[in-house]
Amino acid sequence: MQYRDALVERFLRYVAISSQSDDRVSAVPSTEGQWELGRLLVQELKDLGLEDVTQDEHGIVTGLLKGNRTGPAIGFVSHLDTVDVALSPVIHPQIIDYQGGDVLLNAEQGIVMPLAAHPELKSYTGQKIIFTDGTSVLGADNKAAMANIMTALSIIVEEGRPHPDLYIAFVPDEEIGLKGSKLLNLERFKVDYAYTIDSCALGEVVYETFNAGSVFIDITGVTAHPMSSKGVLVNPILVAHDLIALFDRKETPECTDGKDGYWWFKGIHANDLKCSLTLHIRDFDKARYQYRKAYVQECVNKVCALHPRAVIKVRFEDVYENISNNVRADAAPIAKLYAALESLGIEAHTYAMRGGTDGSALSARGIVTPNYFTGAHNFHSLYEFLPLPSFERSLEVTLKLIETV
Repeated sequence: MQYRDALVERFLRYVAISSQSDDRVSAVPSTEGQWELGRLLVQELKDLGLEDVTQDEHGIVTGLLKGNRTGPAIGFVSHLDTVDVALSPVIHPQIIDYQGGDVLLNAEQGIVMPLAAHPELKSYTGQKIIFTDGTSVLGADNKAAMANIMTALSIIVEEGRPHPDLYIAFVPDEEIGLKGSKLLNLERFKVDYAYTIDSCALGEVVYETFNAGSVFIDITGVTAHPMSSKGVLVNPILVAHDLIALFDRKETPECTDGKDGYWWFKGIHANDLKCSLTLHIRDFDKARYQYRKAYVQECVNKVCALHPRAVIKVRFEDVYENISNNVRADAAPIAKLYAALESLGIEAHTYAMRGGTDGSALSARGIVTPNYFTGAHNFHSLYEFLPLPSFERSLEVTLKLIETV
């Protein structure tokens, strides 16, 4: 509990700034809140004495704590944005001394987190936990990492601990395609390797993520008044229905786990004339991922033949790669992470992450970037929560990685 107060204070300060990303905006960062949070971090990094602190034209914040001992240059990365899942952008965190059972998140609105639906709570009985008020995500994804990194830097500076060159990057718009990490200027991030802190429960280690892609399908039908529609009207919504029906209903996020890939029809916008679909493709295996893209085109071709008067256009976008496409499991940064956990008495739980991290983009750019736990649970949910002992242990891992030559 030595550093808990400082860690929590920083976290609460960061989540007070609303910084949801917005996938309807092409600019990076996509929201003003990310600029604001970045400006705060720039000042805090400067106050700690870091060099070359900047916020560039994409809102990316970078800085260097010059080393006082030799060793590989290490990078730490956190993303500025929180996810937009149609919940409030304003976060009202609360610390509860959890003693078991259901959690009343919001008495006024009657929002309860039931233990029966969230048995993971049971492991944290008797601990102080940060919860939401049931109207938003908590923002531990990824402001817990932000607080972790900044607290670690302050400890190192204030206590004069030995450390190699430490490069810091706070990047925008991770939640909408890892956009910030793809634009990160590597001349300002000259690391030998890096880490993201963007996973969940105590001990989690990730160096496998999905291969991820998005598909944008635009369907143009033919409009007609109902009195003269027979043989004329082509309803783009029904064309979209025929297309969606060609995908296995059991290969969706809610029906898959482990290393299963999936299809996810993520959005639909339609009227009498046009219908636009957004489809997410995910697979751990690169060959299977490529097959899935080819299958989408095959399905589009079938529906074009079924509705020859409809116009269907399809566009594919590769979003990120599996970290393991570019990183060997025995890479030194991964070995150092396991060694840090072992030395701290933390049991490692290695798993293939059903998502992506900024490390997916950075590893593809040649920087080995594994990922480890924040301590939080239930990212992207109003039931997101962060046990303080696990949060503090994540900070201990960061300090141990810096300490290890």
